[in-house]
Amino acid sequence: MATVLGVYGLALLVEHEAGLHVDSVVQAVVIASALGRVQRLFDRTDRLLACVVLPCAAAAGTELSTLIDRHHLAGDAAFVLGVAGAIWVRRFGARATRAGTLVVLPLIAVLVVPAGAVPPAGHEHTAWAAVTALGAVAWGTAVTWAAQRTGLAPRPPSAKVTTTPRAPRRGPAASTRMAVQMAAALTAAFAVGRHQWPDHWAWVVLTAFLVCSGARSRGDVLVKGAWRTLGAAAGTVVATAVSGQFGPRSDTAVVVIFAVLAVATWLRELSYAYWAACVTAVLSLLYDWFGQSPGDLLHTRLAGIAVGAVLGVAASWLVLPIRTEAVVRARTAAALAGLGELMETDWRDGPAVRVARDRFAYRVEQLATVTAPMRILAAVPVPRALSARWHPDPSTLRSVTALRRCADPVDDLAGAIGAAPGALTADPAVTRGREELAAHALAVRRAIGRRPAPPAPAGPAALDRARTPGPAAPPDPSVPPALAALTAIDRQLDVLGSLFGPPPVRTPDPATIATR
Repeated sequence: MATVLGVYGLALLVEHEAGLHVDSVVQAVVIASALGRVQRLFDRTDRLLACVVLPCAAAAGTELSTLIDRHHLAGDAAFVLGVAGAIWVRRFGARATRAGTLVVLPLIAVLVVPAGAVPPAGHEHTAWAAVTALGAVAWGTAVTWAAQRTGLAPRPPSAKVTTTPRAPRRGPAASTRMAVQMAAALTAAFAVGRHQWPDHWAWVVLTAFLVCSGARSRGDVLVKGAWRTLGAAAGTVVATAVSGQFGPRSDTAVVVIFAVLAVATWLRELSYAYWAACVTAVLSLLYDWFGQSPGDLLHTRLAGIAVGAVLGVAASWLVLPIRTEAVVRARTAAALAGLGELMETDWRDGPAVRVARDRFAYRVEQLATVTAPMRILAAVPVPRALSARWHPDPSTLRSVTALRRCADPVDDLAGAIGAAPGALTADPAVTRGREELAAHALAVRRAIGRRPAPPAPAGPAALDRARTPGPAAPPDPSVPPALAALTAIDRQLDVLGSLFGPPPVRTPDPATIATR
């Protein structure tokens, strides 16, 4: 909230000095409310990039607002293309994903100000929007830096930790699918909203955006869509009951709006329903501040929220859908790749070992995020006829449990490596254990990807190496904990192997057999 309040003060100053309208303040607050959370993941390069991207996006958002007011079709099409394009660029990596998030923020601010509440801004206001956005980045950077230095906010993981392997894919990439889904949902929302509620179409469009944004799979969008819709409806009802006590342009309403934004920031990590309820309550209070009667619009807002949610879920389920099982398989394979990297890293390189350990933990948490909505679906009682289609495969949920049970052994192993890297690297039993564990992880990854395993090495030399006894000298004290950790991890790989089955058998080439 420190970021929001500081940017709000800056926007008020710019509005007063430059003779702008209140929509410039609203845009700045919308940007700041999300910027504080987004900047927690920024590194130095991201912050420099934000100084360029966000002012340009804010200027484009101001021009887009004017275009929507004067030319509906062109403005609506530009909005859809802008949001879809910001999602599509995620294919280029984490840095492009964060840049796309910055581009979307000013575009969403266009939907917040009620149509006709302020006169259309001229082109001279565009530069001031960019200046305010640049000030928001600078202030947000200072607040985030201070919070991370004092321990109030966690430091973001490094880019080496957050990198994920690019798995071979069939068909369009996930970012392309999500961009097309968002474009379809927003196009339908604009069409229905403009036709059914010409003066309040923004509720339909905003809800469709909230339902589709960040949806990783069909199950994810279904759960998040339900939570966000219920939360938005509850927030609208509560805010409508409260907002009637304030008059237009009421200072008390502004205080309540910022108080609700603070609660939304706090409750966002607990549930999407709380966050959606608070955000929608803020919008209802803001509309009341602009002078729109809350009581007369209650049914319109609820209907718009319901229609937007249906359109968002339908687009995610019907337009290039992303199967939940495919996402879980990809995230599980990525976590196993991180485990294999830890086994193959030079254990005498301490920083490399810590990066590999953190990368594995990060990918396990990413898998847990994907499967969290599925646990909700699994707990919902449905008729037996629909159970097979509604409830997720139990093996999908057990996979994240098995990987999470690897977390403590991986930490123990990393601790043992840090204590005696040379002794563990030279110990034959540990070397043999890490090689077998790396091969086991690769075999499970092949089973997940349904790729045939290569032929196993055969011959007396390989068998003799496997039977070579360890040294007669007493092992280093760090060896037994390391072997115990390797054994514990291997047990969980056995669980994953039983869930996904053995890798397919490679079929011999008839021509090769004939030559033999």
